[in-house]
Amino acid sequence: MKYILSLDQGTTSSRALLFNHRAQVVALEQMEFRQFYPSPGRVEHDAEEIWRTQLAVARACLRKAGVRPEELAAVGVTNQRETTVIWDRKTGRPIAPAIVWQDRRTSEQCEALVTRGLEEVVQGKTGLRIDSYFSATKIAWLLDRVPGARERAEKGELAFGTVDTWLIWNLTGGKVHATDVSNASRTLLCDIHTCRWDDELLQIFNVPAAILPEIRPSSGDFGVTAEYLFGRTVPIAGVAGDQQAATFGQACFDPGCAKNTYGTGGFLLMNIGEEAKLSNHRLITTVGWSIGENRPVYASEGSVFIAGAVVQWLRDGLQFFKSAEEIEDLAGSVPDNGGVYLVPAFVGLGAPHWDADARGLMIGLTRGTTRAHIARAALEGIAFQCAEVLDAMGRDARMPLKELRVDGGASRNNLLMQFQADLSGVPVIRPAITETTALGAAFLAGLAVGLWADQEEISSLWRVDRVFEPAMSDDERDSLMNQWERAVGRARKWNT
Repeated sequence: MKYILSLDQGTTSSRALLFNHRAQVVALEQMEFRQFYPSPGRVEHDAEEIWRTQLAVARACLRKAGVRPEELAAVGVTNQRETTVIWDRKTGRPIAPAIVWQDRRTSEQCEALVTRGLEEVVQGKTGLRIDSYFSATKIAWLLDRVPGARERAEKGELAFGTVDTWLIWNLTGGKVHATDVSNASRTLLCDIHTCRWDDELLQIFNVPAAILPEIRPSSGDFGVTAEYLFGRTVPIAGVAGDQQAATFGQACFDPGCAKNTYGTGGFLLMNIGEEAKLSNHRLITTVGWSIGENRPVYASEGSVFIAGAVVQWLRDGLQFFKSAEEIEDLAGSVPDNGGVYLVPAFVGLGAPHWDADARGLMIGLTRGTTRAHIARAALEGIAFQCAEVLDAMGRDARMPLKELRVDGGASRNNLLMQFQADLSGVPVIRPAITETTALGAAFLAGLAVGLWADQEEISSLWRVDRVFEPAMSDDERDSLMNQWERAVGRARKWNT
């Protein structure tokens, strides 16, 4: 039997999963790595630690399953998006810590570009908003702050990559400097209509072309792993940003099909077909994936910056519980939020607000407020943010959403999933395999090497675990959303 090794490099941990031909998880290994917060609004990673942990879990996964390298059909890679790494091409060493997608240090630069009237041309080409969430201003910040970096970059001595590119570089022993179209579309430097780096965008963001990787299809050739890593070479055949990979893993192959991944953030994507239609409701348009030489598939996306991370905050920052799984019982011990609303705008607000200056807020506290009410408000805050994005998606698509497919760690929380269904007014469907991010990368790799024949075969492997049907009245839903909107309004005006 042949297997796919899927490397799932996330914001807080590196994971490796082994899938068989039936898309079943044969083995899984995970290792957390350090988060650095050098000052308010700044978030960094050690890129070398990311590589070390990713390689360690990949090797451990093969050992656990007793699978030999020659039994691997291919490797798939999926990754936290927008996080920016710049390294020396000769030594392979990063020139500075990686700037994480959550980082807000370049907010002022982004505001200056908007003030110059550049948002329309940038959005028209990239489908994105000018925001520090994306990679371009992070690249420029590093080139301008690290001594000699800009000069070296212009000479071609340095390489930029999002985390997929960094992993591919290390997996191939420095032989391949490439990214896929889905990750390239998150940089603010790629014209999503041509899927190429754009000279005008490079000039706007002051990024030299010599630093950029080659853009390749999501399902295709990314070279082979260096022999010394696993004992033999293995094709790297599938690469996609984590949210696009999850959409593919959820078999959202038809326009109008939507999914939400509840990870560190919350990421809702809807397949919009082969035309890059721009949003009228403050969402973004992104490349979903491309298969070989076929036209790319596009998606409408709404990004919630803080989702599962609010649970981590309650666990680590406030020490409400020892494990994240405990929040469901704690939140479920009270019938409602007791009037408490928690807006987790710890790094600003994403779609549809795009407010970098918003900050976290908890409102409605009384002497009767308990840890359970705050825990419930935290979970509900995740669902409220996602419901806002779903509403914007429906208005963009001009059609009611029929269902929402869900995945990610927090999708195992039944209380959260039921509340999401109630707020959104549509069935929330959790698949039997919730590891859809890693599965999507595996599917993309497997298609390239012929392990799966086509997307129809992949669709046949998707199975439902549970359906959460909405059970809330329209009046109650409207009342809750109105209260949430009032809380968000205050979070957005916290410093005025």
